[in-house]
Amino acid sequence: MKIILIGGQGTIGKRVAAALAPRHELIIAGRNSGDIQVDIASETSIENMFSQLKTVDACICTAGTGYYGDFQTMRQQHMLAGITGKLMGQVNLVLIGKQYLSEGGSFTLTSGIAAEHPAKNGTTVAMINGAVNSFVLGAAQELKRDQRINVVSPGLVEDSKDRYGAMFPGYNLVPMDKLVNAYLLSVEGAVNGKIIKVYS
Repeated sequence: MKIILIGGQGTIGKRVAAALAPRHELIIAGRNSGDIQVDIASETSIENMFSQLKTVDACICTAGTGYYGDFQTMRQQHMLAGITGKLMGQVNLVLIGKQYLSEGGSFTLTSGIAAEHPAKNGTTVAMINGAVNSFVLGAAQELKRDQRINVVSPGLVEDSKDRYGAMFPGYNLVPMDKLVNAYLLSVEGAVNGKIIKVYS
């Protein structure tokens, strides 16, 4: 398959890339790195990426984050970067990319455990992840030509323990190979409209 992986040089993306590369034609996309550049916060940039690719069999996104901060001082401007990037960026990958996705192709988006179990100061991330999950449930009913869509919802992954562990006290670490398998299930399997939860 010809697969575009957005965020393929990030913590999760590079592990997914390593698993897919031996068996597929893998193209890595990133804002400042990779085989092709894309800013998922920009519809124009997404359209340019897909027009260069012409067609793909699978589109995976492991890019995007959101605001962590004090709820008492939180305002709209704190939330907008995550909404524009991780939420609408992934939504637009599907809305634009469905025209370029082959028959029987798949989208795999990324949300996270915060949709159900928010960390302290993580209300924005909880909202974004929940919205991504709900978008996938709806979009799975609407896509044509046997196209599929799923979302992987990771917990605190092993490779992020040092960076984020203090923000998630009591969370079980997710083994990276178990998380990678969730992406493989979405891309190489037949599941559709699933929130694939990998929380421990």
